[in-house]
Amino acid sequence: MGETRDAASARLAAHLAGVTQLRRHANADPAVKAAILALKAWQSARLARTYPDLLASPRYRNAALFFLNDLYGPKDFSRRDEDVKRILPKLTALLPAAALASIADAMELDELSETLDQAVLRALPPGAPVTEAAYAAAYRSGSTHASRALQIKLTQRICTGVDKLTHIPLMLATLKLMRAPARMAGLGELQHFLENGFVTFKAMRGADEFLSIILRRETRLMERLIAAHPEPFAGLAETS
Repeated sequence: MGETRDAASARLAAHLAGVTQLRRHANADPAVKAAILALKAWQSARLARTYPDLLASPRYRNAALFFLNDLYGPKDFSRRDEDVKRILPKLTALLPAAALASIADAMELDELSETLDQAVLRALPPGAPVTEAAYAAAYRSGSTHASRALQIKLTQRICTGVDKLTHIPLMLATLKLMRAPARMAGLGELQHFLENGFVTFKAMRGADEFLSIILRRETRLMERLIAAHPEPFAGLAETS
């Protein structure tokens, strides 16, 4: 039996509170906020270098862009967090438990990624540009195998969950019904995230191959970085 609506809603609220606190702390210092965004931009560019085949694929391009821009994008997601907080009671009432569980997974990934990003930032040389060598050293300092493996596992769970949602009758219609009220209430960021994720995965017509490629490459990179491989980023795009 899957997660109940109330359980998913409670989990979503807990991770939302966690990531909100993390971002509020980082955003309190303009220099730290700028450094976090620069790190996220570097990581987003790294993802683009790792998945040129997915970005070039007519079938997978939009899903790859969703990852680069909406899950791991180089921007401050505080507005989206506030949107979720404001509309959480309505989300709980309108969406099925499976949809709430996927949003909770995304928020859990967001909290974990923010925690890891801030740990990596603390380990980077202050004020210096991010390089592959500096990032690799900071990654090992600010991560554990367990935390990075969980990050990959959550990514898998989100992909699988959203892919299943595309088979639920009237799911897209429900999201579209939320569009106008969401925009009128100033919840455009959240609505874009929910609808864009659903539409891109539905258009993909099955996420198995897409997900398999991501899991293999990210797991290989994680293992190389943790093991202090001399060239951890080399040849990742050729990993089938």
